[in-house]
Amino acid sequence: MSDTRTLDLPMHRLQVPLPHLLPFAIGSFDTIGPLSRAGFPHRHSFYEIVLVTGGRGAHVLDLVHRPLRPPQLCVIAPGQVHYWADADGLTGQVVLFNEDFLFSQPKDLTALRTLAARPGLRLGEQAGAIGALLADMEHEYRTRAPGYAGVLRASLHILIVRALRAAVPGEGGAAPGRSAELASAFTRLIGLPGGEQRSVASCAQELGVSPGHLQTLVKQVTGRTPGRLIRQQQTLEVKRLLACTDLTIRQVAREAGFGDPAYFCRFFRRETGMTPGEFRARVGGNHHDPRIASIAAAPDAP
Repeated sequence: MSDTRTLDLPMHRLQVPLPHLLPFAIGSFDTIGPLSRAGFPHRHSFYEIVLVTGGRGAHVLDLVHRPLRPPQLCVIAPGQVHYWADADGLTGQVVLFNEDFLFSQPKDLTALRTLAARPGLRLGEQAGAIGALLADMEHEYRTRAPGYAGVLRASLHILIVRALRAAVPGEGGAAPGRSAELASAFTRLIGLPGGEQRSVASCAQELGVSPGHLQTLVKQVTGRTPGRLIRQQQTLEVKRLLACTDLTIRQVAREAGFGDPAYFCRFFRRETGMTPGEFRARVGGNHHDPRIASIAAAPDAP
């Protein structure tokens, strides 16, 4: 995994070394690399699923601070900002994969976004099955028997379904309808890095529907208009930058797509009830150590 820095907030990208050519990696915190335990805010261009089996501290995902109570599952979607706070003795299994590895299965992508909105998922009766499944996936990944890529894709789908069952009892069965798929695809687009700067029209064009049709279906499924969801995503991105970087207010405005700092401040106050400066003072700061380069996956390590 490489580290591309956007100002003060690192963006980690998945780069799996030979002999693995898949956009996928699995291992322990130790074999994936030291930044799998990164204690500074950063974000990914890929998905990460972590089964935490031991340790103390907390997982912070988009400013939500959840104490570790193993065993628990943490799902991080592309664009989300996360880090491990005051972690000690952190153990578990880490799965990294790009969206391409799923072959863009709408149901799995919807489930991953649902899981990423539930930091620190307690697994209950699913804990044993998920742990065994991950062990089998790691064995497939390391031995590379014929057809292993297909086995990994199928196993990842099962992992997502089992996790969704633990998060939302009764979910994971019936396929979503067209409206739910479209709404999920829209929220995924605006959740990607830079997605908060998209317009409703550009999203509609990419999804192959008219802006009016997108407006109707997204409002029907979520209860909110596409414009409202974009504004919420803009607000979240601003909070990430204010809390996790040393950028000035003017720089934050520019990074979030606001050309006029005065309008930016009015927008943020309207959405949150406070100024950007007041928000930053309230949350404080936790910034990355620039001396640490990135996570180096080592799938063939002993």
